[in-house]
Amino acid sequence: MSKSVLLFESVREIIDCALREDIGDGDVTSDAIFTGKELSDAVIVAKQEGVLCGGPMVQFVYQVVDPGITVTCNKKEGERIVIGDEVLFVSGPTKSMLSGERTALNFLQRMSGIATKTAKISTMLKGTGIQVLDTRKTQPGHRITDKYAVYTGGGKNHRFGLFDMVMIKDNHIRAAGGISRAVEKVKSVYGAKYSIEVETSCIEEVREAVSCGADIIMLDNMKREQVIEAVELISGKAKIEVSGNIDEYKIHDLLDIKTGYIDYISMGSLTHSVEAFDFSMKFLS
Repeated sequence: MSKSVLLFESVREIIDCALREDIGDGDVTSDAIFTGKELSDAVIVAKQEGVLCGGPMVQFVYQVVDPGITVTCNKKEGERIVIGDEVLFVSGPTKSMLSGERTALNFLQRMSGIATKTAKISTMLKGTGIQVLDTRKTQPGHRITDKYAVYTGGGKNHRFGLFDMVMIKDNHIRAAGGISRAVEKVKSVYGAKYSIEVETSCIEEVREAVSCGADIIMLDNMKREQVIEAVELISGKAKIEVSGNIDEYKIHDLLDIKTGYIDYISMGSLTHSVEAFDFSMKFLS
């Protein structure tokens, strides 16, 4: 479920929440200094290299704060940026610009951080046929922006939530009494409506997932030797996703396996522990 476009109505609720927690009953500092009639221009400047993501969110934030503010994006979403790039231009009532500054930058910094890390991983996987997937390990309430950022960075969105894909995980398997029983129950309810992904942690589970017709088999937290054995066992009978504390070092270890048989690598760290991108807003007047 790719989040390739951000729509104002889709993110209005999280913007309202973010502004409420930051502004509350009012910006007491700016309210004391400015009357509301003053006008300013400002630029948002990149302080590191990476990939831009979140320009529309800055526009949406200021649309809510004060429709009199204009935001111009000087760089495109997904474009590489370097230190000193003036990525956005903001103009309008000074007091409103200051009141919305932190909320706008918070969205921009998180989303560009996610896009930058995703782009790094996507570059590592270029030419292998493997796609990097995100997970549901997102900031609560911000899944739409987190997944949009992954997409912008060149990744592929995994399921958006529990409602749009069947994934049978370890606790489903334990509670249902095994992989075969869980898959059988899903098929009895939905038929062929959904593809079925099964999470496995050992070769015996991989064998069972193959035998009961899983469409996607996740190899979760398996050692390199287990991944090699699992790839040979699955042998094209299902798509393969490798997961479990994946980082750049583990990706290097996977790249010389029969990579044509690995379809996906999923990484919770794309969103659950993102390093914020460094931006600052500089007033010109």
